[in-house]
Amino acid sequence: MTIVPQPQAGLDQEQFLTILSREEAVRRFEAALFPRAVPSEVRRLAEALGCVLAEDVAAPIDVPPFDRSNVDGFAVRSADLAAAGEASPVRLVLNGEIIACGIAPTQQVAPCTATTIATGGPLPRGADAVVMVEHTQPAGPRAIEVRRAASPGQFVSHAGSDIARGEALLRAGTVVGSREIGMLAACGVAEVKVARKPRVAVVSTGDELVQPGHPLPPAAIYDTNGAIVVAAIDENGGEATFFGAIPDDETRLEAAMRTALAQADMLVLSGGTSKGAGDLSHRIIGRLGKPGIVAHGVALKPGKPLCLAVCDGKPVVILPGFPTSAMFTFHDMIVPVLRRMAGLPLRSDAKVSAKVPVRIASELGRTEFVMVSLVEGRDGLIAYPSGKGSGAITSFAQADGFLRIDALADQLPAGAETEVTLFTPHVRVPDLVIIGSHCTGLDLVTAPLSRAGLSVRSIAVGSLGGLAAARRGECDLAPIHLFDDRSETYNTPFLAEGLELVPGWRRMQGIVFRKGDTRFEGASAREAVAAALVDPACIMVNRNQGAGTRILIDRLLGGARPEGYWNQPRSHNAVAAAVAQHRADWGMTIAPVAHAAGLGFIPLAEEHYDFALVTARRQRPAVQAFLEALGSDESRAALARAGFRPA
Repeated sequence: MTIVPQPQAGLDQEQFLTILSREEAVRRFEAALFPRAVPSEVRRLAEALGCVLAEDVAAPIDVPPFDRSNVDGFAVRSADLAAAGEASPVRLVLNGEIIACGIAPTQQVAPCTATTIATGGPLPRGADAVVMVEHTQPAGPRAIEVRRAASPGQFVSHAGSDIARGEALLRAGTVVGSREIGMLAACGVAEVKVARKPRVAVVSTGDELVQPGHPLPPAAIYDTNGAIVVAAIDENGGEATFFGAIPDDETRLEAAMRTALAQADMLVLSGGTSKGAGDLSHRIIGRLGKPGIVAHGVALKPGKPLCLAVCDGKPVVILPGFPTSAMFTFHDMIVPVLRRMAGLPLRSDAKVSAKVPVRIASELGRTEFVMVSLVEGRDGLIAYPSGKGSGAITSFAQADGFLRIDALADQLPAGAETEVTLFTPHVRVPDLVIIGSHCTGLDLVTAPLSRAGLSVRSIAVGSLGGLAAARRGECDLAPIHLFDDRSETYNTPFLAEGLELVPGWRRMQGIVFRKGDTRFEGASAREAVAAALVDPACIMVNRNQGAGTRILIDRLLGGARPEGYWNQPRSHNAVAAAVAQHRADWGMTIAPVAHAAGLGFIPLAEEHYDFALVTARRQRPAVQAFLEALGSDESRAALARAGFRPA
């Protein structure tokens, strides 16, 4: 796929010249970088943890450096005890010295004598074995009786039996951990030559970025990528230096990039890769060194805007601005290069087989990687897609791994068996799985479980999605708040066989609006909706299909589809934010969220937020812990303080 760039004077390289496959982008990047020597440096042992040895290390001494005792007892001549037995004890006269650790023996063990020795003590001249103190009896003030024969070498570690002088102690390429440090210390090695960690400069770009700890102006966001990328570099063998967030000013950005690249072995930027007027980074790269950009635009989702360059032998990477896109492309395509520059071995990613419970749509022509959370189903692992998009901070942090959808496929059908690449070496199946409608009150109830060491996973898919997951046996509990028109009751009519209702709490739902809006002030919920429907300039914000709130909204609208109806966020907080930020004029949320956002609120109905419990899982320890926490005075008080009414 080729995108024709718009002519622009003075630019040697344009955006998205060619959309490359992931494999081709990696090939070009690595071909421009490697082969290359890995610089080395000498580090003291205490500073070598996590480093990679640049050369083999041979043992300079024997370990142990002398024959030593493995037990507390007596150093003896084994020939003296050849005839020893229960019926024929052998009497040995004790020598005048006691050998402890760090004490060099001075007396020879003559025939029919023994020397007291402690564990780790050097074996004295003449002795070739040690008998344990438990296998002897006192025979006067300076003698012992031994009733067991001793073989030569008994309870003795000979010099070099652990490590022999000249032996290859550790090989080049070994990652130095605590065990390796112990081996080196045992040989008296105080410093080692290791691969120098690549110095990586990190720069965030964008007018909208604010560093954490500072106030957040309207339309601004905190710079999450800077902190995430720095941590990921340090995790993968590099030494990161953060150069700050640079506004979209070409002169300032070029100066920062030149300074960073001069001081570092690698430059990583985030933002400034997409086709926008404010994206300047790619323009500057062409002036920083040859060959410049080797790939800009990858048939990858997330991560299409990724830009890879090499400037006079130094890699320059411009990650997408969205956090999930940035971190996925970094881990998938940049980490292997970084580890290779650091002399580290390639990652060995663990993979598991799992089934997807829902259809996952995909875009033809782009290989798509979908973050997933794993739960235990009836017949194996289930992989739930995060569904939060490439701008979500939590997608990468909360996911267990990712699955791949081939570029030639437009979907992964529900029920398909797929391979999941894990972010950690092992599957982390949670103790308690909750799938359904999310509520901030749920965090209050599960907090005691987390403090008790239980892992809890909550996946927000709406009430109907939660019920479907419960019926398939994919969760322990499904939070629901569904109103049945026929019976005019909550939740119970929606339970299927094998599910039982656990009462949760009550939360007031109603119309949310900006205070002072005369269309809503002083009105009832029905009056407010009627006023909104007759005003074509009044924009609503809806909720997602399957949410209990959506059912209430549709009942109020009575078939009407006003402006904003198809804006369907998945949470109460998103509804409040849309109204508070003037993107919508009204919506429906719960009272605690409305009050926290400083918005007006018109009560409509107290909904029941309950739990559909999978009966077959009731006796599981984590489920019992949840039920106990739900009914505890601590949780009930916390819910009440937050504006909920415990059932």
